[in-house]
Amino acid sequence: MSLRHRLLAATAASLTLGGCASGFGPQIQSEAGGAVADGYPVPLTTGSAGPRGWGPPTVIPAVMSETVAEHDGPYRLDSGDRIRVFVYGQPSLSRLYIVDPDGKISVPLIGTISARGKTTTQLQSIIRSRLGSEYVKDPQVTVDIQQNRPFFILGEVRNAGQYPYVSDMTVETAVAIGGGYTERASERSFRVTRKVDGVVQEIEAPGDLLLRPGDTVYVFERYF
Repeated sequence: MSLRHRLLAATAASLTLGGCASGFGPQIQSEAGGAVADGYPVPLTTGSAGPRGWGPPTVIPAVMSETVAEHDGPYRLDSGDRIRVFVYGQPSLSRLYIVDPDGKISVPLIGTISARGKTTTQLQSIIRSRLGSEYVKDPQVTVDIQQNRPFFILGEVRNAGQYPYVSDMTVETAVAIGGGYTERASERSFRVTRKVDGVVQEIEAPGDLLLRPGDTVYVFERYF
């Protein structure tokens, strides 16, 4: 065999071995955290498309995570939250609810249930238990949040009022949604009022404080 042929053969062998080895490198593997349950949206993540990383990465749908560190634990339902109750195989029992001012929802067959202060996992367990006790055999129940309760922005903003909550919003985001500061506003002085386990808290807040659904933000007037 000539030298040229030997070089071509060696090159071909090298490429073949390199192609075979490419599937054994580090894999990108991630999972969307939690089941469809309590809380705040989780960003889309990518994962391996198949064994040994062959093929393009797949996109895993976003789900609701039960615990998000920035929000100090699982999300608790309260008045104004819009939730979906789905009972498998029971379309008449599957519907949307808005938690009423008393913190309750009214479910067919089982009547009024208190949702205030509960996670969606806790609420679905209560509904499952009551339906299963005498109405539906082994009911499969899912409760998830369709829309969080609104937040409120008051004080020295151009359009004070109630607005839909946006995931991961801060005090400064709330001010922007409220039309921005007035000429008299203090851009460094804010108070956030929120209810935690039935207790109203007032927080002297920085502009980058993460808000929760139901929070009220007050922008103070600037003193000269």
